[in-house]
Amino acid sequence: MSARIAAEIPHCFVSLHKRFMTYLRVECGMSDNTLESYGRDLRDFFIALDEKGERTIVALQPRGLSEYLVQLKIKRNLAASSITRHLATIRVFFRWALANKIIDSDPTELLERPTRWKRLPEVTSPRQMEKLLTGVRSASETEVDDDGLRMNLRDRAIMELMYASGLRASETAGLPFNDYYPAQGVVRVTGKGNKQRIVPVHDQAREAIERYCEDCRPALVAKGKHNGALFLSKTGKPLERVAIWQIVKRYSLARGIGDMHPHKLRHSFATHLLIGGADLRAVQELLGHADIATTQIYTHVDRSHLKSAHRKFHPRA
Repeated sequence: MSARIAAEIPHCFVSLHKRFMTYLRVECGMSDNTLESYGRDLRDFFIALDEKGERTIVALQPRGLSEYLVQLKIKRNLAASSITRHLATIRVFFRWALANKIIDSDPTELLERPTRWKRLPEVTSPRQMEKLLTGVRSASETEVDDDGLRMNLRDRAIMELMYASGLRASETAGLPFNDYYPAQGVVRVTGKGNKQRIVPVHDQAREAIERYCEDCRPALVAKGKHNGALFLSKTGKPLERVAIWQIVKRYSLARGIGDMHPHKLRHSFATHLLIGGADLRAVQELLGHADIATTQIYTHVDRSHLKSAHRKFHPRA
């Protein structure tokens, strides 16, 4: 959790906030990004309580919590999905408080979940993906920067891997060199909650990673700041997640595909697998989803294969 978030928490709730965040980090093993989200949502909740003159959570009632959620919509104009996230944070917090005997009953038990329409993920077509990756391959073969480094080899390896294996930006940025196994054609990915999964890497992505490791990475490693990471910055440091976003955005704009983001590569990976006939459970494992309901949204993105199956197999079609 950032120092800024911690500094904004009302004094009467600082200890409670710190204990809960320690629980999430140590016992639940949540990722840094998830911890940041929980910490921010709980800070907002405590600030709202402080503004109403509340200095403790002991006597809070469901009605007061409902009013807080309503104010998130009225005052901050948050979308239903964001309000649902705030509610999830508050529920986890009060369940923890009940388990630790800080409160005698859970005031969130009767709270209703805000209506939430699932947004379909943005997906790039296979033709657009080929156009994008062809452009990246071309740049990696021809361009050398002012320092003689072939950083485009790194960029190509990153984008080929993300589309080949469905990695998140954070997973790609934090991937250790020793978690890539070229002989086996797999990568070991540490995802949300420090959960690990093994994901195949196809031949084109393996070739791109090997070229990067041979012709670019050694010069970056020599700078001595890599900490064992596979993908490094120009200064030899491990890449940050924002750098992955910038790389994907730069190449997609250059190829006229629009302002693309890393999660769109992940969405495209999952959707293209399902369209090609992959089993939903297999895609769930590849993406590292804990709940298959999260994966099922990809079945609604492209309906063309369903129409084709209907025409082929329905007796009246």
